[in-house]
Amino acid sequence: MYGCPKVQPEWGGQFVDNHIVTDIKNGIATCEKLDGSHTISTFDVDDLVVVAQFGEPIYPFLKKIDSVQNAPDSDLWHTLIEADNYHALQLLVYLYAGQVDCIYIDPPYNTGARDWKYNNDYVDSSDAYRHSKWLSMMQKRLKLAKKLLNPNDSVLIVTIDENEYHHLRCLLDEIFPDAKIQMISSVINPKGAPGAKNFFRVDEYIFYVQIGDALPQKIALSDDFRMNASDKRVNKLIRWQGLAKTQYTREHAPGCFYPIYLNEDMTHIVDVGDPIGRGVDRNSIPPKKGCVAVWPINKASGTEAQWSLSAPLLRNNLSKGYVRVAKGGTGGIYYLTAGVIKQIENGEYEILGRDSDGSIIIDESEYEYKFVPGTAWRVTSHDATRYGSDLLTKLIPNRKFPFPKSLYATHDAIRFFVANKPNALIVDFFAGSGTTLHAVNLLNAEDGGHRRCILVTNNEVSDAEAKEMSAKGLKPGDDEWEKLGIARYVTWPRTVCSIEGHDVNGNPLKGNYIGSEIPMADGFKANAVYFKLGFLNKTNVSLGREFARMLSLLWMKAGAHGVCPEIEGNGVPDMLVYPENRFAVLNSESAFGTFASEVNSHPEIDTAFIITDSENAYKDMIRHLDVRRSFQLYRDYLDNFRINQNR
Repeated sequence: MYGCPKVQPEWGGQFVDNHIVTDIKNGIATCEKLDGSHTISTFDVDDLVVVAQFGEPIYPFLKKIDSVQNAPDSDLWHTLIEADNYHALQLLVYLYAGQVDCIYIDPPYNTGARDWKYNNDYVDSSDAYRHSKWLSMMQKRLKLAKKLLNPNDSVLIVTIDENEYHHLRCLLDEIFPDAKIQMISSVINPKGAPGAKNFFRVDEYIFYVQIGDALPQKIALSDDFRMNASDKRVNKLIRWQGLAKTQYTREHAPGCFYPIYLNEDMTHIVDVGDPIGRGVDRNSIPPKKGCVAVWPINKASGTEAQWSLSAPLLRNNLSKGYVRVAKGGTGGIYYLTAGVIKQIENGEYEILGRDSDGSIIIDESEYEYKFVPGTAWRVTSHDATRYGSDLLTKLIPNRKFPFPKSLYATHDAIRFFVANKPNALIVDFFAGSGTTLHAVNLLNAEDGGHRRCILVTNNEVSDAEAKEMSAKGLKPGDDEWEKLGIARYVTWPRTVCSIEGHDVNGNPLKGNYIGSEIPMADGFKANAVYFKLGFLNKTNVSLGREFARMLSLLWMKAGAHGVCPEIEGNGVPDMLVYPENRFAVLNSESAFGTFASEVNSHPEIDTAFIITDSENAYKDMIRHLDVRRSFQLYRDYLDNFRINQNR
């Protein structure tokens, strides 16, 4: 057992020395110093904390602290994990490697204020190495984040200000060499943050690291996203393109020079002819009785041109109503481009019927113009004061949290990459006040999505609060200290209040969410559970003595469906089958026959955990299970989960 004296203010907030405890009697621990000197010292047991040296494997579990359930009929469960985010990330890599669709983080900006720690001590502007410490902190976490992201299609979103944006870009290029990286400038403080004799800072930066095939989706946005007045148009009309391509001559595409036969009134297309060969005079083509032959001719020059579509494609589109004839008998022919056809076939327009010429009639009144904006955003709802600080005060009045993000800034930043992913898994490991989970719930409420969010934050208090409580003789771990930590005092209360639609005093929230007009008092049809990360003894795990405390990990690894199951004590049933959670656990090989029958009778179960020391037995058993994934315990856990190693 390793130990060290607890952090004390007079020690500058750092651990003094590491020791190994050799004996404990009457509350006094005898310890040997781990510096090679073999110095023996004694300490009060209450002044020791258990530590592990860097590189030693340590084994996690998740202790349930609280939960909120506002959608009992839904199996959607969000998760808040109270932990150092480095350890939590390694936990998540074990659970969800390659499965995360979006990571959104708002890390410490390293402004020089004492607002973040490195090696358990606050970093401020007097530290000559504060930039390298910030980079070291971020590098370790981004390397783990990369393992979480789906390599085929995912995005990492990082917000930052001018203090570290140039260092961050270099770091992102190093860690994600194959990704497409873009930087957005976003106005979050329209009034400006003044600096001494400097320009007022109104914006921050957003890095988008696009992995694999990830691309921003075209979505309906407010006019605020359009920086130029000339761009402030709303395209509510289908644009029919002229079929004649008069800028090119017949010779450029001989396959697109053919007659189109209209009826004598020139109100609809009767037939589409075949292309004529090079050098063939169009006037030599026999007329079709009762029809007028129309050719692609440049009226200004009389030059033979070409149609925009080949004859076979025109016939196909004509049959679907994607080609029409101009009104008034002028002989003009128009068609819909492939992009518009895709919008129609994706359901973005409602087809009301067919016109007299067979072309489709579209309901264009409700169509919203969707687009991807430019790289400079000046959006009213991204104001961090009105829609960050003021909104947070509505939820948790009289509880201070510095610089919360605008809910809508986070909502919009994420939406470009998950609008087309209703079941996306989204992670924020610098969770702060919990804005990201709030934004995910708003997205789901707007479009009926089932996106799941995992938040990670520590439970630290501010530097000022730490000094104040230390002066009272309080220490980290004391109830009065812990209840003022960020996870318990801000992140979790905000999560509960936003889901249930009231403030921390139980008063219904007033007003609607911007854009969607969803009443805040309605809350969200969502559920969330709050865990604290802890660590287990390897021997106890291998002997099966920690199964009860590991069950929450199995629930998360299986997808976090339904209420997280719990069992009392250390006893391990022969098997556990949880159809509502979509997983099952076999604890005794002798019960496999019954286990297989139970699992295979529940098609909703897609994950099985088999506890056995024999790899051959494991392989034989899983051949008889109709599941998508299976894991051998405790081997899978012990061999692959070494979260204190620098890997």
